[in-house]
Amino acid sequence: MVGAVSGSPLRVVVAGGGVAALELALALRALAEERVSVEIVAPETEFTYRPLAVVEPFRAGEMASFPLPALVRATGAELRAATVASVDADRKTIVTDEGDEVSYDVLVVALGARPREAVPGALTFRGPQDGPALASLLGDVVDGRLRRLAFAVPAGATWPLPLYELALLTETYLADRGTMEVELTLVTPEEAPLAIFGHVAAEALEELLQTRRIELRLRTTPFRFEHRALQLMPADALDVDAVIALPRAEGPFLSGLPSDFAGFLPTDEHGRVVGAEDVYAAGDVTHFPVKQGGIATQQADAVAEAIAARAGAPVDPAPFRPVLRGLLLTGLFPRFLRAEPRTGASAIDTEALWWPPAKIVGRYLAPFLAERIGVADMPPPQGEGAVPVDVVLEPAR
Repeated sequence: MVGAVSGSPLRVVVAGGGVAALELALALRALAEERVSVEIVAPETEFTYRPLAVVEPFRAGEMASFPLPALVRATGAELRAATVASVDADRKTIVTDEGDEVSYDVLVVALGARPREAVPGALTFRGPQDGPALASLLGDVVDGRLRRLAFAVPAGATWPLPLYELALLTETYLADRGTMEVELTLVTPEEAPLAIFGHVAAEALEELLQTRRIELRLRTTPFRFEHRALQLMPADALDVDAVIALPRAEGPFLSGLPSDFAGFLPTDEHGRVVGAEDVYAAGDVTHFPVKQGGIATQQADAVAEAIAARAGAPVDPAPFRPVLRGLLLTGLFPRFLRAEPRTGASAIDTEALWWPPAKIVGRYLAPFLAERIGVADMPPPQGEGAVPVDVVLEPAR
């Protein structure tokens, strides 16, 4: 066992500087302490709280961002400003875009996924970079140049919740400005709205969309927008003036590691990359179909426990068992959604179902970031209607 035998810390190199990487660093500091050293390799200078990107075009708030070097230092890790170009698993090294080699005892790949256009002709909303384009589109609606909008969940979209937020926030935005005669339609291949959260949430969301006068077209796949018509499958078309669509996700196709047809890394229940010794992966880069921040933190926790145990920490590694949590911004009262795919449990509420009530729910990352934006000082709800203690304190697995 490296580290435990030599007395030196287990060298953990993390490729990527996003949610999974920070959660992993925090978890390793808590579980393994001085038994490991962590180096994060990432080109970014800032960590952006991406789930709040949907509010930017509506001027409903500012998206939180933090200097990445300061965050990494606070986790107890070191940051190398570089991009991972390839991996040599036999030599246990990574190669950066500048040609530098970095050796490791254990490598964790947390590079995320790449957003790709899925509905040609539509405004593809990938995140902060598309906020100005959406804000401009909203201005055209308010000015009367556009009257029919469609929100499109394409085939292969693995986390549809942001599109529901965009539709609901748009309705509120237009109503607040007295722009009432606009047709809003949400088109999705799902069997039910946000079906990933189960039937209880789906029924409540269908009622919410109906109340907000947003037409819902289920079991319908949008694939192209041209000549003011959204082409659909099965054969059909929807006459609209503009379309806002989610992207499809694509893996990084990292040289030196196995990947599936879409570039994602195959992993086992502890996050080990299948076919690559001493390599783990967490977050959107893995082949797990749901690409979401809370899932990324749960995967990172499973990886951290496996690495901590290997380094000699008194930890019994638990496998990754997903629990879905989503905070849906509606423009009025947000909805907290929670589901356990293994049991079929489903819940939706306007009261917090976890604490801190963050968009990204991570056992270590959520309180870490909450402290930096002032949420940590807010007490959990108490009294009648309060969130049960076992839900508030539930580990984010």
